[in-house]
Amino acid sequence: MKSSTIFVCAMVLVLLATPAMADDGSDFCDTRCEVRCSKAGRRDRCLEYCGICCDKCHCVPSGTYGNKDECPCYRDMKNSKGQPKALNLSNNL
Repeated sequence: MKSSTIFVCAMVLVLLATPAMADDGSDFCDTRCEVRCSKAGRRDRCLEYCGICCDKCHCVPSGTYGNKDECPCYRDMKNSKGQPKALNLSNNL
């Protein structure tokens, strides 16, 4: 009986800790996307899409523009038409 009580208590602790662990990734993406989108004209849209990419790729390029080679997954994402999600014009300047 004692071992089953300990097991149940341990499971409760694990379940209580699980949401906190899931938030860690979100905090990472939120922080990185805040920086990435700080100068965006449509900041709300930038934060939404940056968050989607970060959740999938687990990285966000540094700075507010360009630097996509730091995160190949982010750089190589395609839209529904198979085209790049965003053009990296900084390479063409």
